[in-house]
Amino acid sequence: MKNFILLSALLFLTVSCDAQNKTEMNKDNGNYEVTKTEQEWQNQLSPEEYYVLRQKGTERPFTGEYNMHFEEGTYNCRACDAPLFTSDSKFDSHCGWPSFDAGIENGAIVEKLDKTHGMIRTEILCAKCGGHLGHVFNDGPTATGLRYCVNSLSISFDEEKK
Repeated sequence: MKNFILLSALLFLTVSCDAQNKTEMNKDNGNYEVTKTEQEWQNQLSPEEYYVLRQKGTERPFTGEYNMHFEEGTYNCRACDAPLFTSDSKFDSHCGWPSFDAGIENGAIVEKLDKTHGMIRTEILCAKCGGHLGHVFNDGPTATGLRYCVNSLSISFDEEKK
């Protein structure tokens, strides 16, 4: 019976991971339009921004500038200013980080399998510079079914011009 339970659990994890990998639209290939040395990134970014964007860190939940921010405009990569998300795709997921249900356009965000911290997740990165943004999950409440969970330190905001 133990072997059956272990086999069932392993099969479930394999199927879940396979399904998650098949939903990835843009895989990270490591080639970015904007490339800099680590010293150049450190000179450009604050220590906190560098930690998140270049060292794949995470800010503490409920502390980010854009967690409860719902103005109209565009959210850009803080490292290279590439547009990533619009305010139309932002929602309050109550998870402690800014959440979006879609990227601004196909190709603005790339995805990479992340097996760190004993978990299997999908990391999201800026397609232009490779900056770490956060992770995407298949538990979003909208029609896309996605929740892009993003660090505020990895994005900036441009208010929509009226």
